[in-house]
Amino acid sequence: MRVLITGGAGFIGSAVARRLVERTDDEICVLDKLTYAGNLASLAPIAKSPRFAFVRADICDRKAVDAAFADFSPDAVLHLAAESHVDRSIDGPAAFIETNVVGTFTMLEAALAHWRGLEAGRAKNFRFLHISTDEVFGALGPEGLFREDTPYAPNSPYSASKAGSDHLVRAWRETYGLPTITTNCSNNYGPYHFPEKLIPLTILNALEGKPLPVYGRGENVRDWLYVEDHAAALILAVREGTVGETYNVGGRSERRNIEVVTAICDILDELAPRAAGPRRELIAFVTDRPGHDLRYAIDCSKIERELGWRAQETFDSGLRKTVQWYIDNPEWWGAIRSGTYRGERLGQLV
Repeated sequence: MRVLITGGAGFIGSAVARRLVERTDDEICVLDKLTYAGNLASLAPIAKSPRFAFVRADICDRKAVDAAFADFSPDAVLHLAAESHVDRSIDGPAAFIETNVVGTFTMLEAALAHWRGLEAGRAKNFRFLHISTDEVFGALGPEGLFREDTPYAPNSPYSASKAGSDHLVRAWRETYGLPTITTNCSNNYGPYHFPEKLIPLTILNALEGKPLPVYGRGENVRDWLYVEDHAAALILAVREGTVGETYNVGGRSERRNIEVVTAICDILDELAPRAAGPRRELIAFVTDRPGHDLRYAIDCSKIERELGWRAQETFDSGLRKTVQWYIDNPEWWGAIRSGTYRGERLGQLV
């Protein structure tokens, strides 16, 4: 296939791009604006491949998006471009509405025009895969799981913007017939993750001997999904998923935030001991963020049952691989820590 990947220089998008080039014969075109979280270094392993192309463009720029469709003529679109950090959405929600809602609208309109212009065989096989989040479902109590039919109840500007984009994708399928599929994933982690999210931020702060901030008492629960497992699920969904269906992708790895942080500390103490003592001593509980959902957990049995996908990494094995990657790749994250983002607290109302 010829696959157009929006947000392909980001964390999940670059994992998909690397996997497609390294493990398939597909040709790919990455379209990315290269905001703070987009990093061409994440695409370096595949940059010299003749099956890789890159276009720097904003998904809100219809002219640029149309040009990418015309030049590359994709058989499938994996739409990953998004503003994705909840704390940043609290500080500046406008960018989330623009990118996640208006940008998705622009992509849908461009994809629709492209699809309508394809010859019958290609049009029948064309797919638009929209990648979303479990946060659109709101918060769970101590029991239960998010299913594909769970009602939407977003609680942050980020999750509300993603919920809006999900609804647009559904509407373009129902109204115009565009062959779309949607996935909703749990929290991703792994190599090449911009260090504003819990796991990479904790790893780097711990390596540097800095305080390890934990919101509230660390009781918030998330389901953790290794990014390479997610990339495999997305490729499977765009190839074999049923048009009009939604698939939840989770890691079956629920952990309290404090458990995640202490596990990172213990792995680092084993792999890179700290002369000043155990890294658990660096944990610092801080005021919780506004509207912090208590628990997310995904029922991923549908994609397992219907498409045969299974997560290959346990949380323990995936976390160890992730910590080792950050130890081994200071040149990747060093540039970020020295300039773009230094780990400061985001998402406070005051």
